[in-house]
Amino acid sequence: MQLTGAILAGMLLHEPAWPAIHVTDDAGQRVTLASPARRIVSLAPHITELLFAVGAGETLVGASEFSDYPEAARAIPRVGGGSGLDLETILALQPDLVIAWESGNPAGQVRRLRQLGLPVFFSEPRRLQDIVSSLERFGQLTGRLEAARVQVRAFAHRMQDLRSRYSGRDEVTVFYQIWERPLMTVNGRHLVSDVIRLCGGHNVFADLPGLAPQIDSEAVLSANPDVIVVGDAAGEPAASLAAWRRWPELKAVKQQHLYSIQRELLVRPTPRLLDGAEQLCRLLEGVRETRRQPGNRCWVRSCNDSRVLVSSVDGHGSHGSTRKD
Repeated sequence: MQLTGAILAGMLLHEPAWPAIHVTDDAGQRVTLASPARRIVSLAPHITELLFAVGAGETLVGASEFSDYPEAARAIPRVGGGSGLDLETILALQPDLVIAWESGNPAGQVRRLRQLGLPVFFSEPRRLQDIVSSLERFGQLTGRLEAARVQVRAFAHRMQDLRSRYSGRDEVTVFYQIWERPLMTVNGRHLVSDVIRLCGGHNVFADLPGLAPQIDSEAVLSANPDVIVVGDAAGEPAASLAAWRRWPELKAVKQQHLYSIQRELLVRPTPRLLDGAEQLCRLLEGVRETRRQPGNRCWVRSCNDSRVLVSSVDGHGSHGSTRKD
């Protein structure tokens, strides 16, 4: 009996406590971990936020600049950002997983991390459905799959609710401005365009090459969108909206359909994106209401909600705030 007990104890001692984890990242590469990650370095704000969303915030030992949500993310040691990574700091943190942003991090430095033996998982959500996939895979990588699936169900239900309410509505053309100088927008492959489609809108620059193409004011005049939306900093209405007042012939200016929505709520692929999507959907529905009632400035009523920030070039200011953190 004693011998049998010793053999069983030895078997248990050498048996892995957790089956190996195999997950395919957004670059199509298979990432294998012997056990759930316990020391993670995040190289993008959306990655940090997604990890917190699945209950894995405590695993973060390093994060990129601008990782600011939730509040606890601000206290995580910084390891650089889009302009450059601090490889020495990353190595000193001894991570068992690095989650990188394929289009946002310097490719050579991320490649170097791999060469040094660190497991690297690429995150590049381009569609709303990719957020669902990211939550589930981050849950797998961290051993928090059940918590991740709770988030997945909530996100998928809310997304479908917005789609059923708005995606089949009369089309509204949209120009989304991500930067003023130089003037920049997004094309049809960008996540923002997927949100616009969810709301029954059409990105007037969907066919341009490049995810974030540079354009000029003449291109906007030619496209003549129904709506102009500018991404702003949290709680700060975009001053660049006023610049469009110089072109009163634009439909968006003539009808005063110029709006500002907190940037992170439309461009950061996390569950909070649906907060921004709901705001945008309400704004576009206000445009449709205006069409139904010529001469009636009912677009203001459609945005009379504390979660919606509406900035107008006629000096009336804003209604509410988009800041939720």
